[in-house]
Amino acid sequence: MQKQHVQLSDADRLALESLLDKGHLKARTFKRAMALLELDRGKTLQAVATTLGVDYNTVAIWRDKYKEQGLACLQEAARAGRPITINGTQRAQITALACSDAPAGRAKWSLRLLADKVVELGYGDAISHTQVGNILKKTRSSRT
Repeated sequence: MQKQHVQLSDADRLALESLLDKGHLKARTFKRAMALLELDRGKTLQAVATTLGVDYNTVAIWRDKYKEQGLACLQEAARAGRPITINGTQRAQITALACSDAPAGRAKWSLRLLADKVVELGYGDAISHTQVGNILKKTRSSRT
C-alpha cells in the first residue's frame, strides 16, 4: 500500500478540480494544484515531480505548505527585491526626453546625461544611468 502524502478535504478537492477546469491559470498555480491532486490520489513525490517536470524537493515543499496554509499555498508569495519606483508615466517621460534634441554642445544624449536631466526636471527623485538604459531598452529606442 502506498503512502498518501496529502489528505485533501472534499471541499479542497472540489475547489482544486474546479480551478483546473477553468483553464485560465498561471503555470505555477496549475502545477501546484495538479501536484496536490496527484498526491491525494496516492502518487509518490517522485512520480508527481517527474510528471510535472519539477524537482522532488519542490513537490515536498508544496505538500508541506498545503499542510500549513491550506489552499492559500497556491498563491504566489511576495518576491524579494526592491519594489518598482518608476511608474509608466515616468517611463514615457524618460523615453520622450531621450527622443528629444540633445542639449546644446552635445551631439546626442548619453545615459548619464539623461539620468541627470530626469532628476533636474523632477520626473523622479533619483535614477541611475543603468536604470535609464533599462527603460530605453524595453522601448524600441535607438538609444541603447
